[in-house]
Amino acid sequence: MHVTLVNVQVKRGHVADFVEATRLNHEASVREAGNRRFDVLQSGEDPTRFVLYEAYASSEDAAAHKRTAHYLAWREAVADWMAAPRQGVPYRGLFPSG
Repeated sequence: MHVTLVNVQVKRGHVADFVEATRLNHEASVREAGNRRFDVLQSGEDPTRFVLYEAYASSEDAAAHKRTAHYLAWREAVADWMAAPRQGVPYRGLFPSG
C-alpha cells in the first residue's frame, strides 16, 4: 500500500474555506478505485495545521489521484490559502495489508 502524509498549514483567515474544499476532495477521493483511505486531520492545538492521510493500493493509483478533476480543482482552490508549501511524505503501508 502506498501512503502519503501531507502536512498543511493554512492562513488563519482561510481555515473554513480550506476545510470545505478539502471535504469535497475527500468525498471524491474515497470513491477512486485504488483508494484505501483518505483521512483529513486537524490539529487540536493549532487549527491552521492539517494532515491528510492518503492511502492507495499502489503508487500508480496515488499518481492517478493527482490527475483527477477533483484533485486539480482542490489544488487550485487552496493554493493561495497556504501559509507555507504543503509537504507530502511517502510511506509504505504495512498493516492493514491489502
